Formats: sequence, structure tokens, C-alpha cells
Amino acid sequence: MRLLAFETATEACSVALYLDGEVRERFQVAPRQHAELALPWAEALLGEAGVARTQLDAVAVGRGPGAFTGVRLAIALAQGIALALDRPVVPVSTLAVLAAGAPADGPEHILAAIDARMGEVYAGAFRRSPDGPVALDAERVLAPGQVDLPDADGPWQGVGTGFAAARGALVARLGPRLARHDAAALPHAADLARLAAAAFARGGGLPPEQVEPAYLRDNVALTLAEQLALRGDR
Repeated sequence: MRLLAFETATEACSVALYLDGEVRERFQVAPRQHAELALPWAEALLGEAGVARTQLDAVAVGRGPGAFTGVRLAIALAQGIALALDRPVVPVSTLAVLAAGAPADGPEHILAAIDARMGEVYAGAFRRSPDGPVALDAERVLAPGQVDLPDADGPWQGVGTGFAAARGALVARLGPRLARHDAAALPHAADLARLAAAAFARGGGLPPEQVEPAYLRDNVALTLAEQLALRGDR
């Protein structure tokens, strides 16, 4: 199986190439540079591996939640390449990708959280399994103080920038149930590629035009007045 993966939903830009179990990745924390980096990296990975675009079986994409422009960019890249090649797209939750990168020596229950700005976090609870993270509840956007963990025995580990949001409010909220956390963790396209390959093998590919981003917020764009009000500016 040959699969190209794009993950640009956070400040990290990441592209990976999956080749029959082997994964090659480019990753960089590069705010506002995703559009300049993603496609050249994809071409470079294909060139280094000696793989033509026409040899790809599918294109994978981190569908969010995350930054509006980053999610939109990844979806557009994946759809454009897939449409040109007449290949399916495999969308994967960015929170699931983040959870997949959680340390294997940590608790099997994982809360993935991304800073959503405006005093909120994107959050999703997962349980580790051999086939990848299994969602335990619906992904949501909410204030850190409103996050609740699903009923599950044992401790939890947390990953993602949501644990640094609002001065660590999420850490305080979860208290002793949170055994460890990594507030610097970011989603990697290598993890996305592995999850997408497993999903594709199960028939998880979609026609490109059916792939939709997961913004979670109803209003992804605020007026200037709304932004100023949220910041308390006058």
C-alpha cells in the first residue's frame, strides 16, 4: 500500500509517505508556513522514494479539528491530488492522530486536547488498541473547566497544546485522574499515515468530494467586533 498523508491542523506542518509499512515523514513547527511547505515536502518524499503520484493507492488527511486555515489547506491538498489521480481520500481525526502519538509506556486511556483559542480546547477521549486509538466519546470544543473524562477504570494521560491553554486549567480540572501529560505534543503525519493505512485496508476511503473538515465550532470565522469583544479590547 502506498499512501500520502497531510496533517496541518495545528502550528506543526507535517507530511508523510506510507510504503507497505515503512513511513517517511517531514515535520516542522512552522506557523503560517504550511502552504509553502506541504506540497514541496510531498514531492520531495515521493522523489526520494522513487514513487510516482500515479502509484499512490490513496491520500490521507487530518480532517481536524484545529486551526481553520490549516484544516482547510490539508483538505484542499488531499482532494486536489486525489481528484487528479482518481484515488480515494482517507480522513482521520486530528485528535485521534494526536492520541496515536501518546507514549506507549503511559496509561491506555488518553485525552487529546488542542488549544482552540478564545478560552476553549478541542478535546477527545480515546483508549489505546492494537488498531489505533478508539474514541470513547464525541469530540467537542469547550472551556477547559467543562471537560469531563468518560467513566473508565485506571489513570489517564494527556497530550496536546490544550493542556497549556488557560494557564493549565485542564490539568487542574482533571486533577489526580491525570497521571501524566505532554502539553507540547503535536500531531504527526507519520501517525496519521499509519492510522489511515489501517482504515483504508478496512475500506475506509472516501470519494474526494465527500471529505469534510471537522471544525466543531458552528462559526469558524468571527467578525472583527466579535474578536475584539472576546479579547476585551475597546
